[in-house]
Amino acid sequence: MSTVLQLEGFRFFFYSREYLEPPHIHVEQGDRTAKFWLNPVRFATSRRFRPYELGELQEMVVVSRQTFPEVWNAHFGDES
Repeated sequence: MSTVLQLEGFRFFFYSREYLEPPHIHVEQGDRTAKFWLNPVRFATSRRFRPYELGELQEMVVVSRQTFPEVWNAHFGDES
C-alpha cells in the first residue's frame, strides 16, 4: 500500500497488487473508504462516505489528477 497524498484528513493511496486494474486511487478517513478511477476521473466505489462528501473527494482527485497517474506509472512501470 503506497500513500500518495494526505490532504485535509484524507489519505490517498493505492495497493501495490492492483496493477491489473486501470489506474485508480483509494481514499480513506477512519473506517470510511472510496475509490476513484483516474482516466477520466470518476467515482468507482465507496463505504460509509455520504454523497456530498464523495463529490468533495472527487474534486480533490481532479485537482491532483496529474500527480496520481505519475505516481501510479512510476510505481507500476510496465506492469500496468
